[in-house]
Amino acid sequence: DMLLVEKQEIAPDDTTPSLHDKLAAMGARLIVQALELAASGSLRPQPQPHEGVTYANKIDKAEAHIDWQQSAVVIERRIRAFNPFPGASSLLNGEVVKLQNAHVLIAADAHELAAGAILSTQSEGIDVATGDGVLRITHLQKSGGKSLPVADFLRGFSLAPGMIFTLPTAAGP
Repeated sequence: DMLLVEKQEIAPDDTTPSLHDKLAAMGARLIVQALELAASGSLRPQPQPHEGVTYANKIDKAEAHIDWQQSAVVIERRIRAFNPFPGASSLLNGEVVKLQNAHVLIAADAHELAAGAILSTQSEGIDVATGDGVLRITHLQKSGGKSLPVADFLRGFSLAPGMIFTLPTAAGP
């Protein structure tokens, strides 16, 4: 049964850790309220509705691979959802790269290159074509490295327009 119910909006820039922190604070506040209601005899448990209930399996690393055919909006949400674990990932020149932060630059098709193609690189971000729109990646992480802002990442990893982010193959990384 549910003891108290409260909704939490997911902000456009929320990541798993920021949402976790918001829910933890809400949970702490609600447990105090529930204990006070229980002490006064006015806590009224309610059955949880069966409508909308789904089972969520443990997240598998393969779920975090970015399919660049998806829209910029969907990919940006996936990057936030998988931050920090397992970390949204893609292959670039055969090397796994984790995408730590990004935002939608253009939410509609505005390019001629294939999905996953790098359109431009600058210190503010790496613009990548998607199935519908352009995504600007602002923080990346090479395998075994730490998460870096694009400007720092580009100092040690040469990227150029036309390079393509791809999905890892079943036999690949």
